Amino acid sequence: MRNYINIVLLAAGIALFSGCFSMKDGVQIKSSEKKFANEDIYILSALYLEELGDYNSSSALFGALYEETDKKEYLYRSLRDDLTANENERVIRRVDEITKGKIADFELIRMKITALVKDDHLVEAKNLTNKLVETSKSTDDYLMLSEIYVKLKDFNTALKYLEGAYIKEYDELILEKMAIILYVNLDRKKDAIAQLETYSRIHGCSEVICSKLLGFYSNDNNIEGLLSTYLRLYKMDSSKDIAQKIVQIYGYKKDFVKIVEFLEESKVDDVLLLQFYVQAKNYKKASTLAKELYENSGDLTFLAQSAIFEYEGSQNKNDGEMHKSVVKKLEEAITVKKEGMYLNYLGYLLIDHDINVKKGMKYVEEALKIEPNSPYYLDSLAWGYYKLNECEKADDIMKKVANMDGGNNEEVIEHIDKIKECIKNKKGEKVK
Repeated sequence: MRNYINIVLLAAGIALFSGCFSMKDGVQIKSSEKKFANEDIYILSALYLEELGDYNSSSALFGALYEETDKKEYLYRSLRDDLTANENERVIRRVDEITKGKIADFELIRMKITALVKDDHLVEAKNLTNKLVETSKSTDDYLMLSEIYVKLKDFNTALKYLEGAYIKEYDELILEKMAIILYVNLDRKKDAIAQLETYSRIHGCSEVICSKLLGFYSNDNNIEGLLSTYLRLYKMDSSKDIAQKIVQIYGYKKDFVKIVEFLEESKVDDVLLLQFYVQAKNYKKASTLAKELYENSGDLTFLAQSAIFEYEGSQNKNDGEMHKSVVKKLEEAITVKKEGMYLNYLGYLLIDHDINVKKGMKYVEEALKIEPNSPYYLDSLAWGYYKLNECEKADDIMKKVANMDGGNNEEVIEHIDKIKECIKNKKGEKVK
């Protein structure tokens, strides 16, 4: 239905355009009235032609509207359609016919300049824009002139006009253009960065300014500059992507203290923070964080880790209340997470602290079903036999462990010595 209506309006507009529609001389028209009866139809038809991409025809209709009404907005729309249709010579001719070399209507002059630039008449465009700038003092005209000088590869003059525009408005987009010319075209890299940094310190590091600084610092491989800029940007946009960049840079610098501080503040990657706590042997914080991760995710791996770190971080390894807490967490975790490491840890805890040696050995045996040749699990089982005073069985197992990787572990050696001493004592008792 909509297309049908548009076609009817277009047909009406074309018919009217081809007919006689000039106004009678001496007719008085009130300001509230339309200039001529079919103005709306012309407008709709011209807009529809634009929608179809027929800019030559829409320009003609808007031109007709201008002639009938003397409304400048129709003239401007007609010329813009000419520019879109790349009828640049037509634009130049029409503007010249109207302005007769005078710079009174700035909008018309700007359209002529656009047409000159599009047709690569850069010197003529430059001269005309210089005249326009002297009269208009407009920021947009300064910018247009600077762009022409860039096309002419006169970068110093382009920069001068950009600076003139910048002083008027302190617009960050103008500053960005200045920085690009300084950095790329004039090889004044320090000046470009200094300009951006100054703006950033006074007005804040917006996305535009920070992004440009990041590009320059990255190109210069300036790690400190990158870090400083990302940190400022993060205060504005606390996104995970930016946070990860900051962590990566701290990692590149091997500044692990700062990584931990940032991860604690940002909470962007608690799993990574947990790894750093463990690496630093900060088991108390590791236990607390692992418990939080478990509560947030329901992943029993974190519950088991919380238990292990609670034990490792305890100053008193013989604290009974701590043992109860650790055992409870591990027993809950292994109901689902039947992993050898957790089974063995729980089992060894029960054995070593004489909490429940036989129960502990059962957990270790479950771990050995998963990893039969683990020297650490075998050592735990042997230690269980030792605790039960079955030292010969313990010794048989430890003979195997001694020949495995990990057999020279300090704790393993200590266990071997105690088991041998146990056997020796038993033999002494028999002799008596």
